[in-house]
Amino acid sequence: MAGGFSLLGLAACSGPSSDMEEAATPSSSPAPSSTTRSSSDTVDTVVPDETAGPYPGDGSNGPDLLEGSGIVRSDIRSSFDTATTTAKGVPLTINLTVTDSSDGYAALSGAAVYLWQCDREGGYSMYSEGLEQENYLRGVQETDQGGTVSFTSIFPACYMGRWLHIHVEVYASLSDATNDGPIVKTSQIALPEAVCSTVYEEKGYEQSVQNMAQVSLTRDNVFGDDGGVHQLATVTGSVAKGYTANLTIGV
Repeated sequence: MAGGFSLLGLAACSGPSSDMEEAATPSSSPAPSSTTRSSSDTVDTVVPDETAGPYPGDGSNGPDLLEGSGIVRSDIRSSFDTATTTAKGVPLTINLTVTDSSDGYAALSGAAVYLWQCDREGGYSMYSEGLEQENYLRGVQETDQGGTVSFTSIFPACYMGRWLHIHVEVYASLSDATNDGPIVKTSQIALPEAVCSTVYEEKGYEQSVQNMAQVSLTRDNVFGDDGGVHQLATVTGSVAKGYTANLTIGV
């Protein structure tokens, strides 16, 4: 099956080389600002396949969170089940629209998107030291009639060796996503430098300033193949009110 998704987005994080992430533990975070979902941009090409990295949480490398009750959710800021920690950071709402490349990139309803990202310190829940019992900043949503899903999150960090990014897996259905079904597309979302620079002036993001200065979108070991052309989100918003990202990606 072919499909695509559009990310209405925001700024995000980057990480250590080979997409490896190490981190500290966050706690409570500010509530994201309300945002208006914008329409999907036109796409006429398939987004590159990218690595899921070492911290997918989908059972391909260690723990499988996708079969757990509670993973289907729009607000991914807090851990669920036995953990209750909430990730701190600048508010971020991520809206994604899935399109079907086998049908002229028409909106694809009933697909599922699994999204995960690092926290403000560059750590990944379930894997990074001190975060093994956490599962925040991970969630699954089913696309609506317009092919769209929405996630409430926080602005991720930039960690050493990687350009700012968010991880995404697309499945044909919610059942596939939560029952070890086949993955339609694994890719990553790149985020613009200007917005990240603004966000990283905020308390808690200090390490991201130095890390981002040492990488670039065109030299990144994931996005460097095409300069992130098909994966770079357009960002709107502010630190005070929160951000929203826009990106259309065909798969």
